[in-house]
Amino acid sequence: MSALTRGLTAGAVGTTVLNAVTYADMALRGRPASDTPERTVDALADRLGTEVGGSGDERENRRTALGALSGTATGLLVGVVTSYAHKKGYAVPGVLGGAATGALAMAASDGTMAALGVSDPRDWEASDWVADAVPHLAYGLATHATVQALSPQPGDAVRSPASTGLTFRSFLLGLATGGRTSLGVAGPVLTDARPEGSGVLARLGALGALVTEVVMDKQPSTPSRTEPGPLGGRVAAGGLAGAALAARDGSTPTAPAAAGALGAFAGSHAGLAWRMWAGRKGSPFSEDWQAALVEDGVAVALALVACLPGRRGQRTAVVG
Repeated sequence: MSALTRGLTAGAVGTTVLNAVTYADMALRGRPASDTPERTVDALADRLGTEVGGSGDERENRRTALGALSGTATGLLVGVVTSYAHKKGYAVPGVLGGAATGALAMAASDGTMAALGVSDPRDWEASDWVADAVPHLAYGLATHATVQALSPQPGDAVRSPASTGLTFRSFLLGLATGGRTSLGVAGPVLTDARPEGSGVLARLGALGALVTEVVMDKQPSTPSRTEPGPLGGRVAAGGLAGAALAARDGSTPTAPAAAGALGAFAGSHAGLAWRMWAGRKGSPFSEDWQAALVEDGVAVALALVACLPGRRGQRTAVVG
């Protein structure tokens, strides 16, 4: 069975379980069905400059169908992503893996609604979170269990547990990401010395991301790095940075990704504290460009310390 087929199968099983848990909740509490899928369809159609065709019941039926189909598509897509991650050796064991898969599906669904302005999770009550989280957790457990039941397959990578050194270096790269978000991607790419490693286009893209961030950072409209949106982006970039180091090392990504995300959170707040301290009257770094230069130097140094060791990578065992 290919990774694609395995993922579609697992996604279908998970989606069935999610729907079953949702309808069971509706039956027990007598609550109405959520209209957010339909409103998401309307918002997406509006963004595309179109609308759902028909009128009256015909239009409502189409909205309902499109909302349900979008949920099914999300479930299948997350199943495929989970399957390919498992194939590459990114397998989180047990209940933790199921929870991570459910969180991914929940983020995909709720993130789309938030981006389209349909609903803001920050305004939800506790009961709303429970009604959303429980079905997605059930989805994640079912999807993850199905992927595991259909594995391993010949060609799947088997990665070793991350070492303490790799986890610590991931934390350092996360700290650097808190200073410059693009370093989380650029660091592993620009230092990759494996024969099959990053190509010229990837390196140019990493350099372009660094330059773009430096320019955008100088714009007065750029929000504070500790606001929810920018902070979430830096934490996600830190997690990806740790996972990238783990992939290069041939290790499982769970601990490095967590360490990278934690480092990015800490680095974001530490960087802001530094800029506020340096900007005080009488400070030797009172000019903003001076404080920024020092912070960039520290961030680059941390990224080099994190990325230069092990840049030639290690081999990963393959099943079968």
